[in-house]
Amino acid sequence: MIATAKQIIIQTENWINRFIISHNICPFAEQVVVTNRIEISVIDNKKIEDCLIQLIEKLVKLAANDSIETALLIFPEAVKDFDDYLEFLAIANQLIEDQGFTQEFQLASFHPDYCFEGEEKNDPANFTNRSPWPMLHLIRQSSIDKGLKFYEHPEQIPDNNIKLTRELGYEFLKELRQQCMEIN
Repeated sequence: MIATAKQIIIQTENWINRFIISHNICPFAEQVVVTNRIEISVIDNKKIEDCLIQLIEKLVKLAANDSIETALLIFPEAVKDFDDYLEFLAIANQLIEDQGFTQEFQLASFHPDYCFEGEEKNDPANFTNRSPWPMLHLIRQSSIDKGLKFYEHPEQIPDNNIKLTRELGYEFLKELRQQCMEIN
């Protein structure tokens, strides 16, 4: 049985707090969460076309409302399979370009089965992009630019995350993500 939208949001918030922020996977995440400038939406549609429409609607909303710094769109039904998700991601990126949003927003990608190209499925480094649910992270380009001014050596973030996740190990990270799925 699929979780409710409220449960999915709680699980995602658990993941953000217990993994992304606690392990400093994204050094910019904590400020956005603390200031409540993140919007999390569950898109429960199974049709890819409808999901893409909702993506554009969210981009239009963000473009008109700068009080929302970043947004997560979670797709629990539409792109469960990682290969399907990658196709969806490619279409979403193209759609953002076609709609003229590339100067304003970037997409970051997360999926429960995320696996970087050329890496083993059980490489702990994959957990940097393994989320409880398939999702797209819409990030304002201006936020990225601002954050990079105050972070020394931002180009090292991916390498630091790979090193950290490999030190933490696959079993630890798998268990941590499972704990994020538990709702008290």
